[in-house]
Amino acid sequence: MSTAPEAREALDFIRDMYRIEAHAFEAGLLRTDAHLKLRKTKTRPLVDALKRWLGEKQGLHPPKGPLGVAIRYTLNLWDALTHFLDDVKIPLDNNPAEAALRRVALGRKNFLFVGHDGAGDNLAGLYSLVATCEANGVNPLEYLADVLIRVNTHPNKQIDELLPHLWTREAAAAA
Repeated sequence: MSTAPEAREALDFIRDMYRIEAHAFEAGLLRTDAHLKLRKTKTRPLVDALKRWLGEKQGLHPPKGPLGVAIRYTLNLWDALTHFLDDVKIPLDNNPAEAALRRVALGRKNFLFVGHDGAGDNLAGLYSLVATCEANGVNPLEYLADVLIRVNTHPNKQIDELLPHLWTREAAAAA
């Protein structure tokens, strides 16, 4: 930011948006109508102010300079970046998805030597399953320990019950 100290203003808008999301989390409002109302009444004015700020600053920075590139990128993707305002299922950022992909990128070199194509497919499936468990707040080890034992005897018509997003520790204990 030493090349564009006014970028701090944009970061202040973003910080305030995260504070609103933190308030929603702390109040237990995530993914509720109250959360959507909070986004519409508190976050949307910040987003609108940020867009005005971006428009004002766009012509003041060289298009290929760091802030010029960032402003152009943001304005070009504005609709996609603001979908979260109308759907509480969409988080403010995609950090969890990025973290899940980072594991794959870090392991890519190790995956070159898994043995054969079938082993690579199995490893990819296992990674996907573990990431799905984590995304749904399920302990992957507990999940796998339970499901691997029950999958062969579980009724085919109810197999969806064993998917990570529907699995619970309580249901596993009752089975």
